[in-house]
Amino acid sequence: MGFYSSGPKIKESDIKIDGLMRRFCPKPVFVLIDVRPDVEGIPTTAYVSVEEVESDGKEIQRSFKHIPSSVGAFEAEEVGVEHLLRDVNDPSVSTLANQIKHKSAALNGLRAQLLDMKSYLENVLAGKLPANNQIVYNMQTVFNLLPNLNVEELVRSLLIKTNDMHLVIYISSLIRCIVALHDLVRNKLQYKDDDPWTEKEETGHEEKSTEKDGKTDPADDAKSPAKKGETDKGA
Repeated sequence: MGFYSSGPKIKESDIKIDGLMRRFCPKPVFVLIDVRPDVEGIPTTAYVSVEEVESDGKEIQRSFKHIPSSVGAFEAEEVGVEHLLRDVNDPSVSTLANQIKHKSAALNGLRAQLLDMKSYLENVLAGKLPANNQIVYNMQTVFNLLPNLNVEELVRSLLIKTNDMHLVIYISSLIRCIVALHDLVRNKLQYKDDDPWTEKEETGHEEKSTEKDGKTDPADDAKSPAKKGETDKGA
């Protein structure tokens, strides 16, 4: 139970709307929906208002506190969406391309989160924002979970693994090319054997060659003894 707002950041009027909503709901949830098209990951962020004491300890004000949230669906909705997407999938795009796209989107989301953390720390150092020990503790936990990529053995292992993957891709491309050429040659030979027009042309060419070879020269016929005797007898 709560309300939502479309925008990348919290506005001053949101805390006033929260006070109005608390008349009907004890703890309304404020959901901020980022409608920008270039946003990677889940475009929703949830907050709940809490009371905080000022640094001087004299005044109490309400501010939003981030709470974990997720976007899900019922099983029936998931089945319906899967049936709809079954006909939308592009057969020309391979599964590997989709996996690379998801990895790229995840890395872009991680980069955006790291930039937000950097901006927060810079604002704290400049005195624009108050320091929050819980946020700093969460940042420290995230940094401790990140792997150390400056190790020489890890870099060498990544290079070897990458080279092995590229070698497999290169060999697979060669095999696919050879198989395609083999199928092309086999199809040409099969088409040549099964083509009736080719057989007719070859048969007609052989008959013409035979007729040409069977013709005799009239001068040779006149010079032959049989022809010469018939000529004398007539004379």
